[in-house]
Amino acid sequence: MNQKFIPFEIIEKFVIKVMVNAGIPEDDAKIIGNVLLQADKFGIDSHGVNRLKLIYLDRIKDGILNPVTNFEIIKESPTTAVVDGHNGMGHVVSYKAMNLAIEKARKFGMAMVAVRNSTHYGIAGYYALMAVRENMIGITGTNARPSIAPTFGVENMLGTNPLTFGIPSDEPFPFLLDCATSIIQRGKVELYARKGKEMPKGWVIDDNGESKTNPQEVLNDLIAGRAALTPLGGIGEDTGGYKGYGYATVVEILSAALQQGAFMKMLMGVKDGKKAPYPLGHFFIAVDINAFTDPNDFKKTTGDILRDLRASRKMPGQNRIYTAGEKEYYTWLERKDKGVPFTEQLLEEFQGLCKSYSLEEYLKYFN
Repeated sequence: MNQKFIPFEIIEKFVIKVMVNAGIPEDDAKIIGNVLLQADKFGIDSHGVNRLKLIYLDRIKDGILNPVTNFEIIKESPTTAVVDGHNGMGHVVSYKAMNLAIEKARKFGMAMVAVRNSTHYGIAGYYALMAVRENMIGITGTNARPSIAPTFGVENMLGTNPLTFGIPSDEPFPFLLDCATSIIQRGKVELYARKGKEMPKGWVIDDNGESKTNPQEVLNDLIAGRAALTPLGGIGEDTGGYKGYGYATVVEILSAALQQGAFMKMLMGVKDGKKAPYPLGHFFIAVDINAFTDPNDFKKTTGDILRDLRASRKMPGQNRIYTAGEKEYYTWLERKDKGVPFTEQLLEEFQGLCKSYSLEEYLKYFN
């Protein structure tokens, strides 16, 4: 498949201008642009600028996503807070919520902020890394519109619900575990659909518990409730599917119960047959390493653990072992001078954005 790379600085300027023209305040647009581009820098293209139109701009047009974000603290203690995002931009709500957790953790060692009525917040790892940069451990999770069936079930009940950890190390990159609690998440299905590529069996099931592999059918059937993603571990219990199901449930509870927010079928984006907001919940935890030990000692121990893992015996035919966050770091080194990869379909989509948002001067980059 042909790809065109466009420099990060050009894409970031364009994304910010598009969002400002869509009614998002410039400071907020810069936060959102930074989150989206971080995904592309790490090679997590399922959550990068390819989602700009479908997940954000189209929802603003539909009136189910507020371009101006009202970040309201509902309840607060020295180490906790409950925030209402009022269906504003999830990236902005989450950026402020994690900053709040970091500020509290700096004073008291640990802190947690729970959020309700937010929206899609991009890659979870972005917020965990905010804590890492402050010599803290960052933990975050979010619920999402129903996609995962419980073990032995076929109905999509739980979101893909990532449980994400960022941990400082003494290496050029931190430990960053950012993954869904399903085998695949909806954004990856969208990528397969863009490429016209069949998906492997076992990722998605139909009403009979049989695998579905056509990505466009899957996207349609997920919305209609005729298909569901399988949890980490896969179908049934034999390969540990109950583990992914259990972790997805943990994230659902922490994204809804503490903040008394919406959960599961409340997040379908439809009310009385009409499009409605996706009032997602998130949680953010910051742990100040200084409250436990010297940060440099902590980083050294973490680095030693990671290096020992990579140095362990390898399977026949395998040249190396990776640790979480390593591949993203190498992807950034590869892409930093090349930019964001655009498929032909994504180029056409961005050409349309140039015209829709009066930014024709950028058309030359997307032709």
